[in-house]
Amino acid sequence: MGQQQLLLIVLGVIIVGIAIAVGITMFSSSSVSANRDAVVNDLNNLASRAQQYWRKPAEMGGGNRSFAGFYLDARDTGNANGSYSLSTSVPSGVTYAPGSNVATTATTDLWIIGCGKETGNAPGGPVKVYTHVWPDSVRATVLN
Repeated sequence: MGQQQLLLIVLGVIIVGIAIAVGITMFSSSSVSANRDAVVNDLNNLASRAQQYWRKPAEMGGGNRSFAGFYLDARDTGNANGSYSLSTSVPSGVTYAPGSNVATTATTDLWIIGCGKETGNAPGGPVKVYTHVWPDSVRATVLN
């Protein structure tokens, strides 16, 4: 084989290697983004349920203009996207600290924490998002 053919083979192997590395990087960032979007979607659904509970009279099983007593049942605390819990104070940091499944003292606002299955931006830390729920609005904040 001539030097030109060897050079072309080496060049081809390098190009294929670079293409594989770029493909793996794109796939991993896409899966993290998809997991984060799925966790935000789940949090929005749970926030909607919390707002319904707040509006519903106590006689009908609601909170009567309070989040106190709102709870997440076993189906709501975890699924294929991640784990979820309630908090009555602002969550912080990227480490997942599960809260309660029942809001006992929350009257005017509530936080729902979601922890995804994929590793987020911080090394070793999972995707973490929380949603601040008020009776008339919702705001999601990505922590990782």
